[in-house]
Amino acid sequence: MKVTISRKAHFNAAHRLYRKDWSDEQNQSIFGKCNNANFHGHNYDMIVSVTGHIDPETGYVMDVKILSDLIKAEIEDRFDHKNLNLDVPEFADLNPTAENIVVVIWDKLRAKINPEHDLEVVLYETPRNFVTYSGDK
Repeated sequence: MKVTISRKAHFNAAHRLYRKDWSDEQNQSIFGKCNNANFHGHNYDMIVSVTGHIDPETGYVMDVKILSDLIKAEIEDRFDHKNLNLDVPEFADLNPTAENIVVVIWDKLRAKINPEHDLEVVLYETPRNFVTYSGDK
């Protein structure tokens, strides 16, 4: 029997949506106010879910404390109160859209979680705008 455990987490970060290879006019046309040259911020919420079989010895799919510590070390400590464009190396040449952010988060966590377990990350950029990623399928 498979069960899903989930952990909710939060970070605040600034970003600017733009492409270096596009003109100012094209960036403004596509990204609008999200292309502000002085950046803008979001209070991101995320839900990280791990699905797998219950370990008969522990009764856990995964210890939620371990999941919490991974999220803190891999995501919150690296992203919280940062400018994603300037402070997070993964976005030096990657436009920090919600879609790209959720994939980066998933990749960082996937590397640390049992490969037998499924992983899904839901990232809320606003209470009404969110993206979900569970790997390439």
